[in-house]
Amino acid sequence: MAQEKVFPMTLEGKEKLEQELEYLKSVKRKEVVERIKIARSFGDLSENSEYDSAKEEQAFVEGRVTTLENMIRNAKIIVDDANSNVVTLGKTISFIELPNGDEETYTIVGSAEADPFEGKISNDSPIAKSLMGRQVGDEVNVQTPGGEMQVRITNVK
Repeated sequence: MAQEKVFPMTLEGKEKLEQELEYLKSVKRKEVVERIKIARSFGDLSENSEYDSAKEEQAFVEGRVTTLENMIRNAKIIVDDANSNVVTLGKTISFIELPNGDEETYTIVGSAEADPFEGKISNDSPIAKSLMGRQVGDEVNVQTPGGEMQVRITNVK
């Protein structure tokens, strides 16, 4: 039997997924069913774009519910080793691009909760992969889609 994928995440990330799942099950499903009912009342389903649209949304919602249930069921909560200066999942890392770039700060999270706009990068991203296992003061070459850059880790918390 194939091993199910594990989804590393913070406790906060898991709670966010649980909230989204609850919303989809308790609110969104009912809205979509209501939309389908209303669209059915328009008659001929073969040329009923409202019905088609509602059925597509229903398929999306059900797919997302299944995905979220799987991610939550296979969540592996990241336990933070607060004493360590080593870059690991769940840590917030600050670094500067050498020779004289601005300091950037990111939290490394599991792919399920990555959100670059909130400063949360996936442990599968090139930056995170390059920094994992390193510590404050280390200079690291990072491969990015835009080419290679060198950074110095300034803080790990």
